[in-house]
Amino acid sequence: MFYRPADGHGLPHSPFSAIVSPRPIGWISTRSAMGDNLAPYSFFNAVGYHPPQVMFAGDLRDSMENALESGVFAVNVVQASALQAMNATSARFPRATDEFLEAGVAKAECVAIDCPRVADAPATLECRVVKLVDLLGNERMLLGEVVGIHMRDDCLIDGRFDVTRYQPAARMGYHDYTFVRDVITLHRP
Repeated sequence: MFYRPADGHGLPHSPFSAIVSPRPIGWISTRSAMGDNLAPYSFFNAVGYHPPQVMFAGDLRDSMENALESGVFAVNVVQASALQAMNATSARFPRATDEFLEAGVAKAECVAIDCPRVADAPATLECRVVKLVDLLGNERMLLGEVVGIHMRDDCLIDGRFDVTRYQPAARMGYHDYTFVRDVITLHRP
């Protein structure tokens, strides 16, 4: 099968997000004058190493608006056991709603930025906004520089951050998720 996205695919659901998978989930936390916000983004990833930089993309909603207003945001890693809570925070709540409270997610304060974070996340990246990029259509991409990193002590094994300890959740297509359970080490030639 071949299709041009502009012409449609004729399938019951778009296959695009199933093809580009698995995708890490950035559980983005922000703060505004109206309160704290927590929402998952499956169009999220690391985009630079020196300095470390990340991006998340989607509609201009609470998370992006709050980050632009405050200049900061935090990216919380989603572990397998937090999947239901993460999904609960994807609901479209009114702007002043605290999704931490709605989903029963424990909150802690960041250190380098004025922003909440998921208290028991395996890792959290504290970020300063670098740039908002308009994408085609109605979506935008927000770039951030990582200025602080939290790692849960139980995820550090022999000096390495061990993802098999918490099994990060990743987004597939449609309503499907997967978890990182197997790791294979390959050294570059």
